Amino acid sequence: MVDIVSIMKDTAAELNGRIAERVRELRAARGLSLDALATKSGVSRSMISLIERGETSPTAVVLEKLAAGLGVMLASLFDSPAAAAPAPRGPVARRDDQPQWQDPASGYRRRNVSPPGVPQPMQIVEVCFPPGGRVAFETGGRDVRVHQQVWVLEGAIDVTLGAERHRLREGDCLAMQLDRPTMFHNPTRKPTRYAVVIASETSSRR
Repeated sequence: MVDIVSIMKDTAAELNGRIAERVRELRAARGLSLDALATKSGVSRSMISLIERGETSPTAVVLEKLAAGLGVMLASLFDSPAAAAPAPRGPVARRDDQPQWQDPASGYRRRNVSPPGVPQPMQIVEVCFPPGGRVAFETGGRDVRVHQQVWVLEGAIDVTLGAERHRLREGDCLAMQLDRPTMFHNPTRKPTRYAVVIASETSSRR
């Protein structure tokens, strides 16, 4: 019998290793020291060090802060590092090859749908949000303007942007900009599944 728990642990360890290499790579490319990235992101130097050594499972909130400090989108932290990236496989990303990650704090799962290595300004992510789950991203303005649309495929989700709250139900789509603290909350007793399309404006930093 296949040990599902062991497989999930192996997958989580693999993703933590990928995130570790990716954060180190992006930090080095920007010429940032650990202290400098800590200042820009609001994540402590010791936490960044643990993440870069693959010795902790960072939460979605911490990863979002790091992504903002590095000037990239959160989905970019799950890409393979340049040194370890396989040869481009073309414009199709098969479902079995799409990396999945689960937030250890809220239990929400995200899957990077977009093909890696394709030079386009948008990315697509699928999210499965557990009943009662809640994630609050504290990040406000960014150096790069990031646009996002949330399209609910199943269930319902509350999205709070600053002081604005939107209740989204199946089929609803919310257009937003990542320039304010944002909170996602599933107020129901059933899982919610939604797609996120993210695009950033052209910048010399990307």
